[in-house]
Formats: sequence, C-alpha cells, structure tokens
Amino acid sequence: MAFLVKKYGGTSVGTVERIQRVAEQLKQARDDGDDVVVVVSAMSGETNRLVGLAKDIQPGAVDVRELDVLLATGEQVTIALLSMALKALGCEARSYTGGQVKILTDGAHSKARIESIDTENIMSDIRAGSIVVVAGFQGVSADGSITTLGRGGSDTSAVALAAALGADECQIFTDVDGVYTTDPRVESKARRLEKITFEEMLEMASLGSKVLQIRAVEFAGKYNVPLRVLSTFEPGEGTLITYDDEENTMEQAQVSGIAFNRNEAQITVVGVADQPGIAYKILGPVSDLNIEVDMIVQNKGMGGTTDFTFTVDRNDYSKVVAFLTSKKEELSADSVVGNDKIVKLSIVGVGMRSHAGIASRMFRALAEAGINLVLISTSEIKVSVVIDEKYLELGVRALHDEFELAASSTNELS
Repeated sequence: MAFLVKKYGGTSVGTVERIQRVAEQLKQARDDGDDVVVVVSAMSGETNRLVGLAKDIQPGAVDVRELDVLLATGEQVTIALLSMALKALGCEARSYTGGQVKILTDGAHSKARIESIDTENIMSDIRAGSIVVVAGFQGVSADGSITTLGRGGSDTSAVALAAALGADECQIFTDVDGVYTTDPRVESKARRLEKITFEEMLEMASLGSKVLQIRAVEFAGKYNVPLRVLSTFEPGEGTLITYDDEENTMEQAQVSGIAFNRNEAQITVVGVADQPGIAYKILGPVSDLNIEVDMIVQNKGMGGTTDFTFTVDRNDYSKVVAFLTSKKEELSADSVVGNDKIVKLSIVGVGMRSHAGIASRMFRALAEAGINLVLISTSEIKVSVVIDEKYLELGVRALHDEFELAASSTNELS
C-alpha cells in the first residue's frame, strides 16, 4: 500500500476513451490498496482553443484576470469527466477545482506561484475511500480570484500536492515511458534511465529536455518528493527522479544524458571598449527588454577592444540585433553580427564531479566527427557547446557513442 499522487497530461486525457482508460488504471490502483489523488490537465488542444477564443474577443492585450478565469475551465471539464468515469466503474470519486481545494497562490495572473495548500478536505475524502481528482494548473489568490500557474503548471500542482499531503511518490503520466539518455527521435539507441537525480533532471530540463517542467522538478527537489515519469499507454517502471545517493557517486555514470536546444541564436557586439562595465552596458538594456541571455563569452581583441558574444532564444534574435545595432554608436562598437542557425548541445551527469577529463572527451568526439565548436560553457555537472544546427544529429550520435549511453549495465544511475 502507498499514498500516490498521479498526474495525467492533456494527451493522456485527450478523448473520452482515454479518460475511461485512465479511470480503469486508477480503479486498479485503488483496488490494490493504494490511496490516490489525481491531478489532471485540460484535454489536449483545449487550452489553445480557449486562448484563441480570448484573442478573437480581445485582439489586443488580453485581460489576464479574465483569461485565467477562462483557461481554468479546461481542467474543470476534465476533472468532472474523470470523476464520472470512475463512478461508472463503481469507484467513489470526488472532483475539486484549485479554488475548492484552496491551492492558495500569489496574485500574478498567468504565472502564479503556490503559497500554501489546504489538505483537510482531500484527506477526509481519502480516509472515506474516495479517489480525489484535482484540477491542475490553477489556484486561487487571497482575494478569491482564480489564478493559473503558467503552461505546464499541472506538473507543479501535482508535486505541490504530493509535498503537502506527504505522498510516497508523485507519478507523472505522459506519452513517453520515462526519461531517456537523449531524444530517441534523434538517436535510435537512446535508452530509458531507471533513475536520475533532481540535479541532473533540472539540467536536462533547462537544456532542452521537455519531459518535465522545470518548476515542478525544482519544487520536488526542494521538498524531497520522489518523482516518477511513466507512460499512460504502456506498462512499465518509468524513470525515478530522486536525490543522489552519495555513497554511490563513484559508481555512477560519468554522463547520464545528452540534451539539446534548437532555439538558440548567437549575437556578437564587435570591437567594444575593453573596460569595466561593458558587459552591463550591453546586457543591461537587453534584460530591460525582458529577454533572457544564456551563454556569454568575451574575447579580448586588438587595441584595447573586445568582442562580446552571447546567446538568446531564437525568437528574440532579430529584436536584439536591431536593438543593439541602434545602440552601436552609444556602445562605440564596430558592428553587431549574429547567427540564428546554431544549436546548444550538452552532456549532463553528476558523475562528472568524480571523473576528470569528461570535457576533453566530449571535444575530441565532436572534433573526430568534424564538428566545430562556436561557444563552450561548463558547470559542475554539465558541459554545453554551441555548434552549427546542421551538425546536431551527428553530434548527438557521436556523444552517445563516446560515453556508451546505450550500454544498460555500465551507465545506470543507482
């Protein structure tokens, strides 16, 4: 017997037939003796449909408070249908919106953060033998306004509930059967990991892996909530995300996974003065545009000048180039140049802490594949490089082979 929080995404509850399949899985868990709280997303495509309606009504800036009221109805439909499906199977169930649970958030509409959760009603229903079905992605502010947590917020709802309820595990059901060493669509030899640490999953998520929302992983790590990624459609053990076992660090894989981000663009401000404050002079105004900067490299040039290079999201590339070009004289720069045909390729693994030479092996493998490195960035458990986008798949395969990630026995994280 276990106390489980199970979260199902939009694809998992995308049709009536899929909702019924989920209900059957939940009833089986209850019959096995588990206490179950379920968190669900809106049915696949529903949130986009509602956003489209809002834009049709209010073509300019949509009122964020009313948009939250509208979007929260997507999950409300799912919790009602799933509860009905459970009852049709003879299983007691009770649905709750975020406000009914009282998932209390701050007042930041469309990107609210959870402050507290009232668990009294949920625990009462659990003790009475019911499956509790909760709307993900939403909460309520102190003034009673409906709020939403942002795209992917149902993962965060599930983890927060698991933490507040003291659940044994938070299980995230999706259309993949776990976390892989890399994207199987790029490398056919990619292997599902049995276990991965919170640190590694955070790095993988921030570097382009789309399996879990970053906020959810952060929340789980902060409150030590074991996370498991599973497939709704195929049986299996999935991937467990938990804290590293320090005693086994020496035995862990040097590299546990390869992540990549196709949405990178590189910008270089050429020939600016090599003096204190130049980085802020360039990046401060970029930050004021609400644009996030990723990798940064400063190269000293001739005659007391420097070339300042950084990367941004590809969608922001044209805007940043145009803005900095307009500031060229103010920056005393020779020119502003860039490249939006690049990708960021990264290796991740807590084993890097205890194994030297990982970066050099990465660089050698890419060099032998004929891939030039544009930028390099490192941290304690990751190494990232920027390369031309045409070499992405070749680079992933080269690194996957170099670090023997297809070998199940030598690279398990346990």
